[in-house]
Amino acid sequence: MTQRGLHLAIIAGEASGDTHGAALMHALRETHPGVRFTGKGGPKMAGEAALSDGTLDHWIAEAGVLGLWDVLRHYGYFRKKFRSLLEELAADPPAALILVDYPGFNLRLAKAVRKRGIPTRIIYYISPQVWAWNRRRIPEMARTLDLMICIFPFEKDLYETSGLPTVFAGHPLAGELHAVPTEERDAGLLGLFPGSRTREVVRIFPAMLGAAALIRQSRPEIRFEVAAASQAHAELLQEMITAKGIGMTVSTGGSRALMRRAAAGLVCSGTATLEAACLGLPYALVYKVATLTYEVGIRVIRVPYLGMVNILANRPVIREFIQHAATPAALADEALRLLNSREARDRLSADLAGVVGSLGGSETDSASVRAARAVMDCLEQ
Repeated sequence: MTQRGLHLAIIAGEASGDTHGAALMHALRETHPGVRFTGKGGPKMAGEAALSDGTLDHWIAEAGVLGLWDVLRHYGYFRKKFRSLLEELAADPPAALILVDYPGFNLRLAKAVRKRGIPTRIIYYISPQVWAWNRRRIPEMARTLDLMICIFPFEKDLYETSGLPTVFAGHPLAGELHAVPTEERDAGLLGLFPGSRTREVVRIFPAMLGAAALIRQSRPEIRFEVAAASQAHAELLQEMITAKGIGMTVSTGGSRALMRRAAAGLVCSGTATLEAACLGLPYALVYKVATLTYEVGIRVIRVPYLGMVNILANRPVIREFIQHAATPAALADEALRLLNSREARDRLSADLAGVVGSLGGSETDSASVRAARAVMDCLEQ
């Protein structure tokens, strides 16, 4: 495969996928400067595409829906985008179509590309978690995809058993945060991480606020800091805090710094929970979704835990407070358990370090570099 004229299409639909996709694109540009990117993603991927003389549709704000109800409400939008993307791929077939997570859209796209007969390799980066909700899709994925690049160690055997060539590249966060020193923690600081989506913040932060009020009754010297994903979220959080009348600090864009400083945390389920684990923060997982999404989810999920740390360890390393269990009283009790015991915090931090060690972190060879190498190996076969 020559460097000049190499066309790769890449599709991501959420903020985390935009981050991982952009890192992969950067690694591919480093080794193959003539590569041209097209596809769909967010601002980071669009920036990388521009540097490659390509164009990429910035659709994250509309595509990053949460739950079944939101998908149904935006069905017309996704249908239109799906059809236009399929036509673009047929008109200008890439050497490879790289799908980054986002299974609801990307798995259907892969199947449609195969059915249409578009001549391209289909590579999936960051495995969709079908092992959690529908393992019967794995044989179909093996027939559709040319390569799976996974970020969790147990996934490799799972996919290869079905005949799908699979590479374990390691988790991007484990490498990125591998050598980050953790500063001395503030024993009087509780970090609150209510999520990166507005819908998450609206559903989860009220319970965190209620927990803070209860903690303050028991230990009035405890301070609270909230990590906001954006300025808009910071304003929303501040309105909710003011209405509740609880003094706390809101910081924007500094979630990792807070994870390094806080004695303990309450963390919305998602990428942030792995960031917290990599940084050794003792924390509890919190999650709430729309009632319809929850009722459907509990009927299809086939793993005993929601948090990836617990799934990897196959035991409850961190405590999970999901939907009706995420009450202010329950969150306050767990936060106080950690805040009141240095031994409990140290034990949990040590357990988290053991889990993170299985994720393939490296100071010299990042997950995105290993993934880029796997992409090129697939093209050269």
